[in-house]
Amino acid sequence: MCGIVGAIAHRDVVPLLVDGLKRLEYRGYDSAGIAVIANEDVHRVRRTGRVAEMESAALAEGFSATLGIGHTRWATHGGVTESNAHPHISHGELALVHNGIIENHEAQRERLIALGYRFESQTDTEVIAHLIHHHRARGASLIGALQQAVKELHGAYALAVIDRRDPFTLVAARVGCPLLVGLGDGENFVASDVSAIVSATRRVIFLEEGDTAELSCDAVRVFDADDAPVTREVHVSDVSLASLELGPYRHFMQKEIHEQPRAIGDTVEGIVDAGGFDAVLFGADAARLLADVDSVQVLACGTSYYAGLTARYWIEALAGLPCAVDIASEYRYRRVVANPKQLIVTISQSGETLDTMEALKYAKAQGQDKTLSICNVPESAIPRASRLVFHTRAGAEIGVASTKAFTTQLVALFALAVTLGKLRGQVDAEREAALLDDLRHLPGSVQHALNLEPQVASWAEKFAPRQHALFLGRGTHYPIALEGALKLKEISYIHAEGYPAGELKHGPLALVDEAMPVVVIAPNDALLEKVKSNIQEVRARGGEMFVFADADSSFTQSEGVHVIRTPRHVGILSPIVHAIPVQLLAYHTALARGTDVDKPRNLAKSVTVE
Repeated sequence: MCGIVGAIAHRDVVPLLVDGLKRLEYRGYDSAGIAVIANEDVHRVRRTGRVAEMESAALAEGFSATLGIGHTRWATHGGVTESNAHPHISHGELALVHNGIIENHEAQRERLIALGYRFESQTDTEVIAHLIHHHRARGASLIGALQQAVKELHGAYALAVIDRRDPFTLVAARVGCPLLVGLGDGENFVASDVSAIVSATRRVIFLEEGDTAELSCDAVRVFDADDAPVTREVHVSDVSLASLELGPYRHFMQKEIHEQPRAIGDTVEGIVDAGGFDAVLFGADAARLLADVDSVQVLACGTSYYAGLTARYWIEALAGLPCAVDIASEYRYRRVVANPKQLIVTISQSGETLDTMEALKYAKAQGQDKTLSICNVPESAIPRASRLVFHTRAGAEIGVASTKAFTTQLVALFALAVTLGKLRGQVDAEREAALLDDLRHLPGSVQHALNLEPQVASWAEKFAPRQHALFLGRGTHYPIALEGALKLKEISYIHAEGYPAGELKHGPLALVDEAMPVVVIAPNDALLEKVKSNIQEVRARGGEMFVFADADSSFTQSEGVHVIRTPRHVGILSPIVHAIPVQLLAYHTALARGTDVDKPRNLAKSVTVE
């Protein structure tokens, strides 16, 4: 959700802060601000709305400094107002930015008011600023005051703090929310996402749970949760500036939709390079860990959850293992029946999704230590907390509505299903070779689906004035119907629901009339005739049908039935190909309605609060 960037250097950091905040805009936000130490004083500018408005104000005030912090806020405590925007300042001396939620902020607020502190905002964040200031006033150093303060906080936080009394130091802390340190030459940085600092450095330290850090221009010191000095590994990020630029596309979502052949190809290449569907794909210890798995539990949120629903069909069909799929935020709050032989699979594009991370912690606390993370950011928190990891190789995904992360997750989950099938003797060498060949041809099939964009765009004109839509699918394509409905909701703000096509007559059919478009995913598989019967049910009620059918199916376009033919049926991998046209439909419908495609209202890319 929110974004943090901070810098200390021998040069003006204001352009770095502004550039970093612009690169964090994709995460979702409603206000932005920066604070710097200059001329022995704290200077701050905040604005609701876009970073560009805050940047204009900073330029007008002539901001220039060698130490500063910046923030994009997505409102949680308190409305979207300038007084609630970050950074927050205590007694004109100390400035702080914060991602996360402090659960005991009310009790701390009462305590601080009693100590004489005055609050100017409705946020939980201002509590932290005053609490650190309180410990500073009692003689603690800046890093010492931060370390004392965080021990009194309950909740999740990533913090960056500066103080005019210590103009050569930037301090930071992390619990529950991502935060990293960037290492430069005579300059150092903190950020919630490597994309914020990639123009300055690719050398990063990912802070661990409970870590605090003290940065100067020429040194970085990291301390663990017990305040003991600790050495953390330095990583070289593979995020490129080119992946963060829009290029010839109108929106990042469109760019990322069109990047899917390459993203899928890169992910498949990793499978081929490993010699096929081998346990080593998931880690050096995978063969031993997976050998006695007796079931699979998938934990994920949003689009990743729908990837898990698709995988359930593959895992049960190819591996013969029972598979359950739970929304992470539900799993973590119910009493589960622990099974030490169950494989816990967490799926997250960012690797920082809080509900998924907490669900993983909960599963591990129940004694379930066979854990696998499928993630697009290999160094992030969820992979680091898992014994096995599969990196999806999608590249940086900027658009809030996930596209290439989803399809590469499906490739990873398919690889898991086949690998488990091999280990259990369910998939022989001949079948494995055929499935690997199917994967090799997948990028080409996805490209063929992308070539349908002009036809899908013409449908979008019909969808744009509508307020509701239904998406139908059966079998492995039912989760794709759910994903299509979610995409339409996310970026066009049209209310849409996905259903198993056979469920229509059990309630949803009551909604169907001439104003309710019905999208049908109709591959040429064993359920095609059943889907055709469901379509007749809709037509009999006057519903208008929009059918994505395979090229080799026998659908006929007629009045009230529009048909776009995707590539020939690609068998078991068909859900991945059919994800493409529903993404394109959502994108072009949003375009026709004039919504903010990459930054839909009320949503954020990285969900790091509950």
